[in-house]
Amino acid sequence: MPERPHAQMSRYNAKEIEVKWQSAWSNADCFRAEEAPGREKYYVLEMFPYPSGRIHMGHVRNYTIGDVIARYKRARGFNVLHPMGWDAFGLPAENAAMERKIHPAKWTYDNIAAMRDQLKSMGLSLDWSREFATCDPEYYAQQQRLFLEFMAHDLVYRKETWVNWDPVDHTVLANEQVIDGKGWRSGAPVERRNLPGWFFKITAFAEELLDELQRMERWPEKVRLMQANWIGRSEGARVFFPLEGAPAAETHGPLEVFTTRPDTLFGASFCALSPHHPLTAALAATDPDLRAFVAECDRLGTSEEAIETAEKRGYKTPLTARHPLNADRRLPVYVANFVLMDYGTGSIFGCPAHDQRDLDFARKYDLSVTPVVLPPDADPAAFAIGDEAYVGDGSIYNSEFLNGLSVPDAKRRVVERLAELTAGRGTVQFRLRDWGVSRQRYWGCPIPVIHCAACGPVPVPDEQLPVTLPEDVGFDTPGNPLAHHPTWKQVDCPRCGAAAERDTDTMDTFVDSSWYFARFCSPRAEQPLDSAASNYWLPVDQYIGGVEHAVLHLLYARFFTRALQRFGTVEAAEPFAGLFTQGMITHATYRAEDGAWIEPSEVAQAETGGLKTGDGRAVTQGRVEKMSKSKRNTVDPATIIETYGADTARWFMLSDSPPEREMEWTDAGIEGAWRFVNRLWRLVESALDNLPPQGTPRPAVIEGPALDLRRQVHKAVAGVTHDIEAFHFNKAVARLYELTNGLSGYDARDAAGLWVLREALEMLVRLTGPMMPHLTEELWQRLGHTGLLADAVWPDAERDLLIEESVVLAVQVNGKKRATIELPRDADKQAAEEAALADPAVQRALQGHALRKVIVVPNRIVNLVI
Repeated sequence: MPERPHAQMSRYNAKEIEVKWQSAWSNADCFRAEEAPGREKYYVLEMFPYPSGRIHMGHVRNYTIGDVIARYKRARGFNVLHPMGWDAFGLPAENAAMERKIHPAKWTYDNIAAMRDQLKSMGLSLDWSREFATCDPEYYAQQQRLFLEFMAHDLVYRKETWVNWDPVDHTVLANEQVIDGKGWRSGAPVERRNLPGWFFKITAFAEELLDELQRMERWPEKVRLMQANWIGRSEGARVFFPLEGAPAAETHGPLEVFTTRPDTLFGASFCALSPHHPLTAALAATDPDLRAFVAECDRLGTSEEAIETAEKRGYKTPLTARHPLNADRRLPVYVANFVLMDYGTGSIFGCPAHDQRDLDFARKYDLSVTPVVLPPDADPAAFAIGDEAYVGDGSIYNSEFLNGLSVPDAKRRVVERLAELTAGRGTVQFRLRDWGVSRQRYWGCPIPVIHCAACGPVPVPDEQLPVTLPEDVGFDTPGNPLAHHPTWKQVDCPRCGAAAERDTDTMDTFVDSSWYFARFCSPRAEQPLDSAASNYWLPVDQYIGGVEHAVLHLLYARFFTRALQRFGTVEAAEPFAGLFTQGMITHATYRAEDGAWIEPSEVAQAETGGLKTGDGRAVTQGRVEKMSKSKRNTVDPATIIETYGADTARWFMLSDSPPEREMEWTDAGIEGAWRFVNRLWRLVESALDNLPPQGTPRPAVIEGPALDLRRQVHKAVAGVTHDIEAFHFNKAVARLYELTNGLSGYDARDAAGLWVLREALEMLVRLTGPMMPHLTEELWQRLGHTGLLADAVWPDAERDLLIEESVVLAVQVNGKKRATIELPRDADKQAAEEAALADPAVQRALQGHALRKVIVVPNRIVNLVI
């Protein structure tokens, strides 16, 4: 299709046009969602952002993916909910308060304002009327009501537990905040402390949370596996080891051990206690050396990783344990640094031959190593354990009545014998622990409980909610500002009226994000959830976010939803019907000669062919890595949008690679996307003067190149529709490039051809709309439409145009492909045979030989046998 000279054509002005259409969508209230019983809904949600102050390229990719789905589903006739909010509580705001001498609330809300403007510049089809931040008192008031409802249903309790304690910041640290045994911010060696705190009883749902994963077909398999491993269902046995040798043994009773390998009991050579086992505490009361050993263990931190990687060390106690299956055997009892109090019973029996951790311990303390599982084809007289434990399958030996059994059969038999002897029982254990939600921080949702010396913990009455954070706090004193506040915590007990104190802990910020998706259904309700609205919108049909949240956030959200279902608040058992985890954004890294990281914007091409900075320093390009501030290989979305426009950034995000994989950001890539934006602009602009008016009836006869173009257009409609449904956005982009190429080479010479050109351009604009909404809105208007493209329905492909009129058949001679031929679809055998024999390449392959057989598979292949 010939283009008009560029001089006669208005230039695409991204900045002006994008603002224009963002204003038009806002004025028309295009994306406001309302419940519409009887109309099919579609709830699209991206994981809401923490208001750090600036969006990054990960945000651009995440929200572009969500917006394509939301716009597409809206065009398909769904009632779409696509909200936005802010995950606004957390430690970064407190750190900013200390560093900048600014209140966390001001820092947070200023950041929200800045990021809201940045997200709006992307042209996202969001229902901003539902916006909230988790630090809004209106939001956390409802969260406090939920907390109290969980208490009423016995899903919240208070207990003492071992935590990571930062002695400088005076706060509990999550395992992820302990780096090399030190606090991530203070650098102080972390201590273990036993502190009281509040816990959600997530373990009450462990079985159903695990079982439902098998039916969650629209979740990535890797995420389901990660959750299954985190929940960690283990079938095993509880085994009782009678204790001897110290007064503590008499009062404690038998040592109870959980094991998943009861089949290896005859290979036991020791028992071990957690440093925090009650029996350890009883022994340490009169043993200063044991107290010192426990203190040393506490310096490891509480993470399983830290414990597993540390050198295996133990302290031998005066106790011995009697073997439950052989009363004549005695096992030494140690306190060991690798035994976790939070898993099983806080004690183990060690079978060194078949557990590497136990073997390392046994070698260190010169304990016996007796193999009891014989590998297949191994000689029982010669098999021995060296430096590696044998953890494979085999048959049982050295185990009395279990000898010769398989591992599964031995497990069943030994559980039966333990039960007969009242020395144990079969049981199921979960790795999942109850969720500790208490945090010694200011910037979080206050826990709505009052502590009274006479009444104990008392829920705050509903009429006194929300318990709001005091504004007059200081951060100069280490520790929790709420605990230091002179008046905030001083209250009267709601039950007896005596002087009492508020709970000064705030909730883990994971609580805030465990139900926000449900609050979006009725964000202004005077109770946590409006059941009618929640039951209409939930579950979220498509949830989109990073795989780094595959376990905790998603598991906690699933727990909350199941609890709400149990209360009768919502009907949905699962929060997210579909989950998509997008890949990270990567970029090349650059370093100066002194090793300093250099931002990509500071790098230029030197005349010598190398790289340099603006001030002339030589630059070395390093690996392509995840964008990070530490390596300064980030690209500012605001700069990209200012330079190229939001549509260009969106298009590049979708076109480069499958969205679940990493995507490398390159200057060439964004410039290529910008060129396509302008090409599409010129393609439509150059045709406007020749197109028939919008709404012109379709010609009665369409043939030749015009019919070919129609076929290509409608195949593109079918293909792009399939690709968007399948999240194959890069494939959809490739189809649109192909269609654009087809249009660029099309020459419309008559009325029918021009009608087809209009149809093709309109289809191209409509298909591109969810990806580049501003450009396509402008082109839609220029094509003569008065309504918004955002309100237009998605095109349907005409099925007759998807059927190929001709097909390509392979021609084989004695099974080897020699040529291809093109025939009308469903051509008969004789026509196929004649066409094959007429092909020069086939004639050469035949070399004059007579045909023995001709096999024709219609529309697929012709096989000639000589």
